[in-house]
Amino acid sequence: MRHDLPDTHLTLGADLRALRRARGITLAQMAQALGRSVGWLSQVERDKSEPSITDLRLIAAQFDVPVSILFRHAAAPADEAGYVVRSGTRRPIGSSVAGLVEELLSPDLTDDFEMVHSTFAPHSRIKHAVQRPTQEVGYVISGTLEMEIAGKVHTLNAGDSFRVRGEPFRWANRTPDPVVAIWVIAPPVY
Repeated sequence: MRHDLPDTHLTLGADLRALRRARGITLAQMAQALGRSVGWLSQVERDKSEPSITDLRLIAAQFDVPVSILFRHAAAPADEAGYVVRSGTRRPIGSSVAGLVEELLSPDLTDDFEMVHSTFAPHSRIKHAVQRPTQEVGYVISGTLEMEIAGKVHTLNAGDSFRVRGEPFRWANRTPDPVVAIWVIAPPVY
């Protein structure tokens, strides 16, 4: 958990460190995978050095996240940094695969969890089940979302919520309208 918030907004380096730690990867392991020195990676995580776009692509590939999550997001006013995310400054995350658009609601990735705004396009679905070492809770704001969790299908409407604890899951929006949901995921995966 974060106990001391710095005066400035949390940065790319803090997000990279949080992602690396959430996946149980050491500095040495990550540096080796990137073909870089531990010192360089440490400087990037402390915002003493800025990675090139090629470095960002390699880092994104190592974390299996879209490179867009690593681009700096709009700086928040000093009194809101680390606390508030305005609707127009959310960071897009995920790959928009299968008609899913995700935005990070959390100010950064340094907490024990992340909060995600998900919009499922009409008639969209994910074909293959996803299974990850997380605990996830979702809340459907609007529309009807079909969630298959551990092989059991659940139809969720606005106001319904669900939980996934490491089980394989799939989703589908079989309706002509978009579905909007909020997900809380621990530990952060983006």
